[in-house]
Amino acid sequence: MRVPSPLRLVLYMSAVILLIISGTYIILSAAGLNVINWKFFLWFIPIIFLLIFLFIRSVMHNYLSDKIKLIYKTIQNLKLSKEEKRNKQIDLSTDVLSTVEQEVQDWAESKRTEIEQLRKLETYRREFLENVTHELRTPLFNIQGYISSLLDGGLEDATVNREYLAKAESNVDRMVEMIEDLRIISKLESGEMQLDESNFDLYSLCKEVYHQLEDQAKSKDISLVFGAETKVGFFVYADREKIRQVLVNLVTNSIKYGIENGRTKISIYDMEDNFLVEVADNGIGIEEKHLQRIFERFYRVDKSRTRAEGGTGLGLAIVKHIVEAHDQTVNVRSTEGLGSTFSFTIKKS
Repeated sequence: MRVPSPLRLVLYMSAVILLIISGTYIILSAAGLNVINWKFFLWFIPIIFLLIFLFIRSVMHNYLSDKIKLIYKTIQNLKLSKEEKRNKQIDLSTDVLSTVEQEVQDWAESKRTEIEQLRKLETYRREFLENVTHELRTPLFNIQGYISSLLDGGLEDATVNREYLAKAESNVDRMVEMIEDLRIISKLESGEMQLDESNFDLYSLCKEVYHQLEDQAKSKDISLVFGAETKVGFFVYADREKIRQVLVNLVTNSIKYGIENGRTKISIYDMEDNFLVEVADNGIGIEEKHLQRIFERFYRVDKSRTRAEGGTGLGLAIVKHIVEAHDQTVNVRSTEGLGSTFSFTIKKS
């Protein structure tokens, strides 16, 4: 049942009060108590109704106005100024209560969504701190162990001193790399790291990345190839060094999780305003349950193998942030045992 508007409620209430007054007059007349002549009373009825209507309307308007303003203050978490109070008019001819009810429901829904987001952020923050602590603890404990061994006499042992120092240095390098990656992500998220965009040939950049990682690929007998449709002349407008970092991270991951005598292929496709870049391999692939979280910081599909292969666990998170900083998108599709394909878009020059 639809609630009537405040104006209709005022009319109903005025009519009821007038009926009560008229009924009282009729009863008094029947009892012989004619206080007012009935002809005069009939003439006076419209004036009585108008006065009742104006009085109830004024009371209801002030009441609703105060209550609704209080609701709006609560919802918006602010105090209306005197000028705003004067301008905040209540139209009694409309369904004010339903409107306010809808606004309260919308406000409640937005708060519920905000609370859910805060809970997710809290979970994300807790997991992030746990991950950072865990990732830094491993190399720190390793360094502590090597230094303790050296101080306990290993320093004088020529067969182990240089080996332990080299291992300690390796763990220090890993920590430095992790902190640098975290610094890059932080700057990308906060907007402090500005993009140095320019026009360049994407194909030439891909070739440079292949040359840079050629030795790493050969060590695992992995071929670095281009798709048949990829050629010179894919000019784009972006930050060249940042896109290089994206390609290096994607190709490096492809090599790490590739198979012996496997391949890594870069393909570039024309998509009207953008180019689509794909880095595909025929490696071990990724289970479907991991795909939604693969771009999260420190998220590892196979933790033991990832650490054995090296890396900070931040490479794909950096890829995502760099691509999104260019207002583009990055995606992944993969089948376990068959390989993975990472793709991102980049604006044409």
